[in-house]
Amino acid sequence: MLGKLSEKQIEDLLTRRVTGRIGCHADGATYVVPINYVYRSPNIFAHSTSGKKIEMMRKNPEVCFQVDEIQDIFNWQSVIAWGKFEEIKDENEKHRAMQGIIHQLMPLVNKPSGHASHGIADREKDIGTSVELIVYKIVLREKTGRFESEY
Repeated sequence: MLGKLSEKQIEDLLTRRVTGRIGCHADGATYVVPINYVYRSPNIFAHSTSGKKIEMMRKNPEVCFQVDEIQDIFNWQSVIAWGKFEEIKDENEKHRAMQGIIHQLMPLVNKPSGHASHGIADREKDIGTSVELIVYKIVLREKTGRFESEY
């Protein structure tokens, strides 16, 4: 059976997943890339280093975000949302966003010392010393969800 997710199901899926995909478009090119994130309605919070994704979102902040949960080909849920990229400059907001991301990711990390670029390290002083950590949010304005279930 195919169907639409309710607003609660959409919120639940966005909240429980940790990896989604951002679609951005600038200068006639479209780029889709996976990101680790934390969702605090109505925002997706994430971080990155400088690169193609950040460059494109700075040029055109209108983005699409997609997340799914796939049990098998006949049992899945998917959410697509649209919103606007906003780079976080305020240090307190950056800190809160990174704490949320770290809290969401830590259960999935086996050895934190090797992940300083993700804001996760044995020693806090190792975070951000070798790369510029850019923290941003996607302010969502529209969300839709679909599912397939054999039940």
